[in-house]
Amino acid sequence: MAQRPQIYTKLNYPKFAELNNLASEKLGGKVLFATDDWFAAAENLLKEDPPEWREGEFTVYGKWMDGWETRRKRKPGHDWCIIRLGMPGTIAGVDVDTSYFTGNYAPRVSIQAATLAGPEERQLPQRVSGMGREASEVELTQAAKLNSQNWTTIIPMTEAKPGYHDTCHNFLQVTPATSTTRYTHIRLNIFPDGGVARFRVFGSAVPDWSSVSHSQIVDLAAAVSGGSCVGYSDAHYGHPRNLISPGRGINMGDGWETARRLDRPPVLIEDERGVLKVSGYEWAILRLGHTGTVHELEIDTHHFKGNFPDSCRVDGCLLPLDADLQYIKEKAVWKTILPSQKLHSHTQHHFKQEVIAVGQVSHVKVVMAPDGGISRVRVLGKIFNKL
Repeated sequence: MAQRPQIYTKLNYPKFAELNNLASEKLGGKVLFATDDWFAAAENLLKEDPPEWREGEFTVYGKWMDGWETRRKRKPGHDWCIIRLGMPGTIAGVDVDTSYFTGNYAPRVSIQAATLAGPEERQLPQRVSGMGREASEVELTQAAKLNSQNWTTIIPMTEAKPGYHDTCHNFLQVTPATSTTRYTHIRLNIFPDGGVARFRVFGSAVPDWSSVSHSQIVDLAAAVSGGSCVGYSDAHYGHPRNLISPGRGINMGDGWETARRLDRPPVLIEDERGVLKVSGYEWAILRLGHTGTVHELEIDTHHFKGNFPDSCRVDGCLLPLDADLQYIKEKAVWKTILPSQKLHSHTQHHFKQEVIAVGQVSHVKVVMAPDGGISRVRVLGKIFNKL
Protein backbone atom coordinates (compact mmCIF):
# COMPACT_ATOMS: atom_id res chain seq x y z
CA MET A 1 0.00 0.00 0.00
CA ALA A 2 1.32 3.45 -0.90
CA GLN A 3 2.12 5.80 1.94
CA ARG A 4 0.16 9.00 2.33
CA PRO A 5 2.16 12.00 1.11
CA GLN A 6 3.82 14.05 3.81
CA ILE A 7 2.80 17.71 3.97
CA TYR A 8 5.75 19.86 2.91
CA THR A 9 6.12 22.66 5.41
CA LYS A 10 9.02 24.61 6.80
CA LEU A 11 8.44 22.72 10.08
CA ASN A 12 9.61 19.50 8.41
CA TYR A 13 12.92 20.89 7.23
CA PRO A 14 15.55 23.31 8.52
CA LYS A 15 15.57 26.81 7.13
CA PHE A 16 18.64 26.21 4.97
CA ALA A 17 16.83 23.45 3.06
CA GLU A 18 14.77 26.16 1.33
CA LEU A 19 17.88 27.30 -0.55
CA ASN A 20 19.07 26.05 -3.94
CA ASN A 21 20.74 22.65 -4.18
CA LEU A 22 24.13 23.66 -5.59
CA ALA A 23 25.12 20.04 -6.23
CA SER A 24 22.04 19.12 -8.29
CA GLU A 25 22.73 17.52 -11.66
CA LYS A 26 20.02 19.87 -13.00
CA LEU A 27 22.29 22.81 -12.18
CA GLY A 28 25.39 21.10 -13.55
CA GLY A 29 26.66 19.23 -10.48
CA LYS A 30 29.01 16.38 -11.39
CA VAL A 31 30.80 13.50 -9.68
CA LEU A 32 34.48 13.65 -10.62
CA PHE A 33 35.88 10.76 -8.57
CA ALA A 34 34.76 7.96 -6.27
CA THR A 35 36.78 5.31 -4.50
CA ASP A 36 34.18 2.61 -5.11
CA ASP A 37 30.89 2.17 -7.00
CA TRP A 38 30.26 -1.53 -6.46
CA PHE A 39 26.51 -1.73 -5.81
CA ALA A 40 25.46 1.69 -7.19
CA ALA A 41 27.28 4.56 -8.90
CA ALA A 42 27.93 7.88 -7.15
CA GLU A 43 26.19 9.84 -9.94
CA ASN A 44 22.87 8.83 -8.35
CA LEU A 45 23.66 11.14 -5.43
CA LEU A 46 22.98 14.22 -7.56
CA LYS A 47 19.65 13.22 -9.08
CA GLU A 48 16.74 15.62 -8.61
CA ASP A 49 14.09 12.91 -8.43
CA PRO A 50 13.33 11.35 -5.03
CA PRO A 51 15.04 8.00 -4.40
CA GLU A 52 13.26 4.95 -5.78
CA TRP A 53 12.81 1.44 -4.38
CA ARG A 54 12.49 -1.56 -6.68
CA GLU A 55 11.30 -4.59 -4.78
CA GLY A 56 13.10 -7.79 -5.71
CA GLU A 57 15.32 -6.27 -8.42
CA PHE A 58 18.95 -7.39 -8.49
CA THR A 59 21.95 -6.77 -10.73
CA VAL A 60 24.99 -9.00 -11.20
CA TYR A 61 26.60 -6.97 -8.40
CA GLY A 62 23.77 -7.27 -5.87
CA LYS A 63 20.50 -5.58 -4.90
CA TRP A 64 19.59 -2.65 -7.17
CA MET A 65 19.78 0.57 -5.15
CA ASP A 66 19.03 4.15 -6.14
CA GLY A 67 22.02 5.94 -4.66
CA TRP A 68 25.74 5.52 -4.12
CA GLU A 69 26.64 2.25 -2.44
CA THR A 70 30.14 0.89 -1.99
CA ARG A 71 31.20 -2.69 -1.28
CA ARG A 72 31.75 -3.89 2.27
CA LYS A 73 35.32 -2.71 2.78
CA ARG A 74 37.82 -5.41 3.63
CA LYS A 75 40.98 -3.31 3.63
CA PRO A 76 42.22 -0.18 5.45
CA GLY A 77 40.65 3.20 4.77
CA HIS A 78 37.19 4.56 4.02
CA ASP A 79 35.23 5.56 0.94
CA TRP A 80 34.85 9.06 -0.46
CA CYS A 81 33.92 10.94 -3.61
CA ILE A 82 34.60 14.36 -5.10
CA ILE A 83 31.78 16.48 -6.54
CA ARG A 84 32.02 19.63 -8.61
CA LEU A 85 29.17 21.95 -7.65
CA GLY A 86 26.91 23.01 -10.47
CA MET A 87 27.13 26.57 -9.18
CA PRO A 88 30.05 27.81 -7.05
CA GLY A 89 28.71 29.48 -3.95
CA THR A 90 28.31 29.68 -0.22
CA ILE A 91 27.02 26.61 1.61
CA ALA A 92 24.57 26.76 4.52
CA GLY A 93 23.91 23.06 5.07
CA VAL A 94 23.45 19.67 3.46
CA ASP A 95 21.06 16.74 3.40
CA VAL A 96 22.64 13.29 3.43
CA ASP A 97 19.57 11.29 2.42
CA THR A 98 19.82 7.57 3.19
CA SER A 99 16.36 6.63 1.84
CA TYR A 100 15.92 2.84 1.54
CA PHE A 101 19.43 2.18 2.84
CA THR A 102 18.40 0.56 6.11
CA GLY A 103 20.88 -2.24 6.82
CA ASN A 104 23.45 -0.89 4.43
CA TYR A 105 23.59 2.89 5.02
CA ALA A 106 26.83 4.76 5.65
CA PRO A 107 26.95 5.04 9.47
CA ARG A 108 29.11 8.18 9.58
CA VAL A 109 29.83 11.04 7.20
CA SER A 110 31.96 14.16 6.98
CA ILE A 111 32.17 16.87 4.34
CA GLN A 112 35.09 18.93 3.11
CA ALA A 113 35.14 21.75 0.57
CA ALA A 114 37.57 23.68 -1.58
CA THR A 115 37.78 26.34 -4.29
CA LEU A 116 39.59 24.94 -7.29
CA ALA A 117 40.66 26.25 -10.68
CA GLY A 118 40.35 24.23 -13.87
CA PRO A 119 44.00 23.07 -13.98
CA GLU A 120 43.75 21.73 -10.42
CA GLU A 121 40.63 19.72 -11.23
CA ARG A 122 42.32 18.15 -14.24
CA GLN A 123 44.70 16.34 -11.90
CA LEU A 124 41.90 13.86 -11.24
CA PRO A 125 41.72 10.70 -13.35
CA GLN A 126 39.06 10.53 -16.05
CA ARG A 127 35.83 9.44 -14.36
CA VAL A 128 34.37 6.14 -15.56
CA SER A 129 30.91 5.70 -14.05
CA GLY A 130 29.14 2.43 -13.48
CA MET A 131 28.44 -0.34 -11.01
CA GLY A 132 31.07 -2.90 -10.09
CA ARG A 133 33.99 -0.46 -10.16
CA GLU A 134 36.72 0.34 -7.67
CA ALA A 135 39.39 2.99 -8.09
CA SER A 136 42.73 1.43 -8.99
CA GLU A 137 45.97 2.21 -7.16
CA VAL A 138 47.01 4.33 -10.14
CA GLU A 139 43.73 6.31 -9.99
CA LEU A 140 44.02 6.75 -6.22
CA THR A 141 47.57 8.01 -6.60
CA GLN A 142 46.48 10.48 -9.27
CA ALA A 143 43.52 11.68 -7.15
CA ALA A 144 45.84 12.14 -4.16
CA LYS A 145 47.53 15.01 -6.03
CA LEU A 146 44.53 17.18 -5.10
CA ASN A 147 45.32 16.66 -1.42
CA SER A 148 41.55 16.62 -0.83
CA GLN A 149 41.91 15.01 2.58
CA ASN A 150 43.22 18.39 3.76
CA TRP A 151 40.41 20.51 2.30
CA THR A 152 38.42 22.67 4.70
CA THR A 153 36.13 20.59 6.90
CA ILE A 154 32.69 22.18 6.78
CA ILE A 155 30.95 19.29 8.58
CA PRO A 156 33.02 17.08 10.89
CA MET A 157 32.49 13.34 11.21
CA THR A 158 28.84 12.89 12.20
CA GLU A 159 26.69 9.83 12.78
CA ALA A 160 24.08 9.26 10.11
CA LYS A 161 20.67 7.65 10.51
CA PRO A 162 19.19 4.74 8.54
CA GLY A 163 16.98 5.22 5.51
CA TYR A 164 13.56 4.67 7.05
CA HIS A 165 10.74 7.11 6.28
CA ASP A 166 11.17 9.09 9.50
CA THR A 167 14.98 9.00 9.78
CA CYS A 168 16.34 9.17 6.23
CA HIS A 169 17.05 12.92 6.04
CA ASN A 170 20.31 13.76 7.78
CA PHE A 171 20.22 17.56 7.71
CA LEU A 172 23.61 18.95 8.74
CA GLN A 173 24.47 22.63 9.13
CA VAL A 174 27.96 23.77 8.16
CA THR A 175 30.32 25.19 10.74
CA PRO A 176 29.69 28.96 11.02
CA ALA A 177 33.27 29.89 10.15
CA THR A 178 32.90 28.28 6.71
CA SER A 179 29.39 29.47 5.80
CA THR A 180 30.49 32.65 3.98
CA THR A 181 33.26 31.12 1.87
CA ARG A 182 32.69 30.53 -1.85
CA TYR A 183 33.34 26.88 -2.75
CA THR A 184 33.49 25.03 -6.06
CA HIS A 185 34.12 21.40 -5.00
CA ILE A 186 32.98 19.03 -2.26
CA ARG A 187 34.51 15.87 -0.82
CA LEU A 188 31.87 13.58 0.72
CA ASN A 189 33.41 11.06 3.10
CA ILE A 190 31.55 7.97 4.33
CA PHE A 191 33.00 5.93 7.19
CA PRO A 192 33.93 3.25 6.48
CA ASP A 193 31.59 2.24 3.62
CA GLY A 194 27.90 1.84 2.79
CA GLY A 195 25.18 3.70 0.95
CA VAL A 196 23.71 7.19 0.54
CA ALA A 197 20.69 7.79 -1.70
CA ARG A 198 20.92 11.53 -2.36
CA PHE A 199 23.33 14.30 -1.41
CA ARG A 200 22.01 17.87 -1.46
CA VAL A 201 24.17 20.93 -0.86
CA PHE A 202 22.02 23.94 0.05
CA GLY A 203 23.33 27.43 -0.51
CA SER A 204 23.52 30.44 -2.82
CA ALA A 205 25.53 30.89 -5.99
CA VAL A 206 28.18 33.61 -5.91
CA PRO A 207 28.79 34.81 -9.50
CA ASP A 208 31.48 37.24 -10.60
CA TRP A 209 29.53 40.48 -11.05
CA SER A 210 32.68 42.45 -11.89
CA SER A 211 32.45 41.20 -15.47
CA VAL A 212 28.85 42.41 -15.92
CA SER A 213 28.35 45.94 -17.28
CA HIS A 214 25.59 48.29 -16.16
CA SER A 215 24.09 48.24 -19.64
CA GLN A 216 23.89 44.44 -19.88
CA ILE A 217 20.52 42.70 -19.52
CA VAL A 218 20.78 39.71 -17.18
CA ASP A 219 18.35 37.47 -15.33
CA LEU A 220 18.65 39.02 -11.88
CA ALA A 221 16.65 36.27 -10.17
CA ALA A 222 18.31 33.21 -11.74
CA ALA A 223 19.84 30.65 -9.43
CA VAL A 224 23.12 31.01 -11.32
CA SER A 225 23.00 34.76 -10.59
CA GLY A 226 22.70 34.05 -6.87
CA GLY A 227 18.91 34.34 -6.71
CA SER A 228 16.95 32.26 -4.23
CA CYS A 229 13.46 31.72 -2.91
CA VAL A 230 13.06 33.16 0.59
CA GLY A 231 9.37 32.50 1.21
CA TYR A 232 6.11 31.23 -0.25
CA SER A 233 2.50 30.55 0.63
CA ASP A 234 2.20 26.97 -0.63
CA ALA A 235 4.41 24.35 -2.30
CA HIS A 236 2.17 21.31 -2.29
CA TYR A 237 3.36 19.79 -5.57
CA GLY A 238 6.51 21.71 -6.50
CA HIS A 239 8.89 24.08 -4.72
CA PRO A 240 9.09 27.69 -6.03
CA ARG A 241 12.90 27.53 -6.08
CA ASN A 242 12.35 25.62 -9.35
CA LEU A 243 11.18 28.91 -10.88
CA ILE A 244 14.77 30.17 -11.13
CA SER A 245 16.43 26.98 -12.37
CA PRO A 246 18.35 26.99 -15.68
CA GLY A 247 16.61 26.15 -18.93
CA ARG A 248 12.95 25.32 -19.38
CA GLY A 249 11.19 22.90 -17.07
CA ILE A 250 11.45 19.22 -17.99
CA ASN A 251 7.98 18.37 -16.62
CA MET A 252 5.33 19.63 -14.18
CA GLY A 253 7.44 18.46 -11.25
CA ASP A 254 10.17 20.85 -12.31
CA GLY A 255 8.19 23.97 -11.44
CA TRP A 256 6.17 25.63 -8.70
CA GLU A 257 2.70 24.16 -8.23
CA THR A 258 0.29 24.78 -5.38
CA ALA A 259 -2.73 22.91 -4.12
CA ARG A 260 -6.19 23.98 -5.33
CA ARG A 261 -7.40 26.77 -3.06
CA LEU A 262 -10.47 25.85 -1.08
CA ASP A 263 -11.79 29.44 -1.11
CA ARG A 264 -12.44 29.42 -4.86
CA PRO A 265 -15.98 30.61 -5.66
CA PRO A 266 -18.42 27.75 -6.40
CA VAL A 267 -19.14 29.35 -9.78
CA LEU A 268 -16.35 31.30 -11.45
CA ILE A 269 -16.95 34.60 -13.28
CA GLU A 270 -14.57 36.90 -15.10
CA ASP A 271 -14.08 40.65 -15.38
CA GLU A 272 -14.06 42.74 -18.55
CA ARG A 273 -10.46 41.70 -19.30
CA GLY A 274 -11.25 38.00 -19.00
CA VAL A 275 -9.49 37.65 -15.63
CA LEU A 276 -11.31 35.51 -13.08
CA LYS A 277 -12.73 37.31 -10.06
CA VAL A 278 -11.20 35.49 -7.09
CA SER A 279 -10.13 36.74 -3.68
CA GLY A 280 -7.53 34.11 -2.93
CA TYR A 281 -4.01 33.88 -4.34
CA GLU A 282 -0.62 32.23 -3.79
CA TRP A 283 2.77 33.96 -3.64
CA ALA A 284 6.50 33.34 -3.71
CA ILE A 285 9.24 35.84 -2.82
CA LEU A 286 12.48 35.66 -4.78
CA ARG A 287 15.67 37.36 -3.62
CA LEU A 288 17.62 38.71 -6.57
CA GLY A 289 21.29 37.87 -6.96
CA HIS A 290 22.02 41.58 -7.31
CA THR A 291 19.93 44.70 -6.83
CA GLY A 292 18.84 46.10 -10.14
CA THR A 293 16.16 47.64 -12.33
CA VAL A 294 13.64 45.36 -14.02
CA HIS A 295 13.05 45.83 -17.76
CA GLU A 296 11.40 42.60 -18.86
CA LEU A 297 9.66 39.61 -17.29
CA GLU A 298 9.01 36.09 -18.46
CA ILE A 299 6.33 33.88 -16.91
CA ASP A 300 6.51 30.37 -18.36
CA THR A 301 3.66 27.88 -17.76
CA HIS A 302 5.49 25.15 -19.71
CA HIS A 303 3.86 21.72 -19.07
CA PHE A 304 1.06 23.25 -16.99
CA LYS A 305 -1.91 22.59 -19.27
CA GLY A 306 -4.89 21.84 -17.02
CA ASN A 307 -3.47 23.51 -13.93
CA PHE A 308 -1.93 26.86 -14.97
CA PRO A 309 -2.83 30.00 -12.97
CA ASP A 310 -5.54 32.24 -14.35
CA SER A 311 -3.47 35.38 -13.78
CA CYS A 312 -0.19 36.59 -12.37
CA ARG A 313 1.19 39.80 -10.87
CA VAL A 314 4.80 40.70 -9.94
CA ASP A 315 5.74 43.20 -7.23
CA GLY A 316 9.17 44.47 -6.17
CA CYS A 317 10.80 46.05 -3.13
CA LEU A 318 14.22 47.31 -2.05
CA LEU A 319 15.70 45.80 1.09
CA PRO A 320 19.08 44.40 2.16
CA LEU A 321 19.81 41.27 0.13
CA ASP A 322 20.39 39.27 3.30
CA ALA A 323 16.96 40.15 4.76
CA ASP A 324 15.09 37.15 6.13
CA LEU A 325 11.42 36.47 5.53
CA GLN A 326 10.23 38.00 8.80
CA TYR A 327 12.12 41.24 8.08
CA ILE A 328 10.70 41.32 4.54
CA LYS A 329 7.15 40.88 5.83
CA GLU A 330 7.61 43.71 8.32
CA LYS A 331 9.57 46.22 6.22
CA ALA A 332 8.82 45.63 2.55
CA VAL A 333 7.04 48.38 0.62
CA TRP A 334 5.87 46.49 -2.44
CA LYS A 335 5.52 48.29 -5.75
CA THR A 336 3.80 46.70 -8.72
CA ILE A 337 6.25 45.90 -11.52
CA LEU A 338 3.81 43.84 -13.60
CA PRO A 339 0.07 44.45 -13.14
CA SER A 340 -2.17 41.40 -13.15
CA GLN A 341 -1.93 39.60 -16.48
CA LYS A 342 -4.08 36.82 -17.90
CA LEU A 343 -2.03 33.63 -18.35
CA HIS A 344 -2.43 30.73 -20.74
CA SER A 345 -1.80 27.02 -20.78
CA HIS A 346 1.69 25.70 -21.58
CA THR A 347 2.93 29.11 -22.77
CA GLN A 348 6.09 31.20 -22.49
CA HIS A 349 4.71 34.67 -21.68
CA HIS A 350 6.97 37.66 -22.36
CA PHE A 351 6.18 41.05 -20.84
CA LYS A 352 8.08 44.23 -21.72
CA GLN A 353 5.63 46.99 -22.55
CA GLU A 354 3.56 46.02 -19.52
CA VAL A 355 6.49 46.38 -17.08
CA ILE A 356 6.34 49.46 -14.84
CA ALA A 357 9.63 51.19 -13.94
CA VAL A 358 9.80 51.32 -10.14
CA GLY A 359 13.55 51.91 -9.70
CA GLN A 360 15.95 49.46 -8.16
CA VAL A 361 14.66 46.36 -6.39
CA SER A 362 16.24 43.58 -4.35
CA HIS A 363 13.29 41.18 -4.11
CA VAL A 364 10.30 40.33 -6.25
CA LYS A 365 7.02 38.73 -5.22
CA VAL A 366 5.32 36.51 -7.79
CA VAL A 367 1.57 36.39 -7.14
CA MET A 368 -0.62 33.84 -8.92
CA ALA A 369 -4.43 33.74 -8.77
CA PRO A 370 -6.11 31.70 -7.67
CA ASP A 371 -3.62 28.79 -7.68
CA GLY A 372 -1.84 26.43 -10.08
CA GLY A 373 1.59 25.97 -11.56
CA ILE A 374 4.35 28.08 -13.11
CA SER A 375 7.47 26.52 -14.56
CA ARG A 376 9.93 29.42 -14.75
CA VAL A 377 10.16 33.12 -13.93
CA ARG A 378 12.83 35.32 -15.50
CA VAL A 379 13.49 38.80 -14.09
CA LEU A 380 15.47 40.51 -16.83
CA GLY A 381 17.14 43.76 -15.94
CA LYS A 382 20.32 45.71 -15.27
CA ILE A 383 22.45 45.68 -12.14
CA PHE A 384 22.19 48.94 -10.22
CA ASN A 385 25.66 49.20 -8.75
CA LYS A 386 28.73 47.13 -8.08
CA LEU A 387 28.71 44.98 -4.95
